[in-house]
Amino acid sequence: VQLVESGGGMVQSGGSLRLSCAASGFFFANYDMIWVRQAPGKGPEWVSRITNGGEGEGYADSVAGRFKISRDNAKNTLYLQMNSLRPEDTALYYCARVDLIRAWHFLPSRDNWGRGTQVTVSS
Repeated sequence: VQLVESGGGMVQSGGSLRLSCAASGFFFANYDMIWVRQAPGKGPEWVSRITNGGEGEGYADSVAGRFKISRDNAKNTLYLQMNSLRPEDTALYYCARVDLIRAWHFLPSRDNWGRGTQVTVSS
């Protein structure tokens, strides 16, 4: 399993970023995918999930209406469009795969995560 995130960076409050996650080593279309973030000194936070076919998606209350998850199964790639960014969105963002049977807000073990991409939002 290999998941490689990209697209992070530094942005001012109110700005936008688009994260990507390139997947390999498994059949991408067989798994739901999630984004997880972890701020310094805090535990991991479930951010968003998309079903294997892309027909269903969900968001944490903290990002609903500002973030949009999507996927391209032909390209084995997951995306997270982040708009109206706030300083509290500053974190390391990870993508992860999730078995279809798992509860919606399930966080898989770290061996199913990528290495992360840093997002820093300044006020």
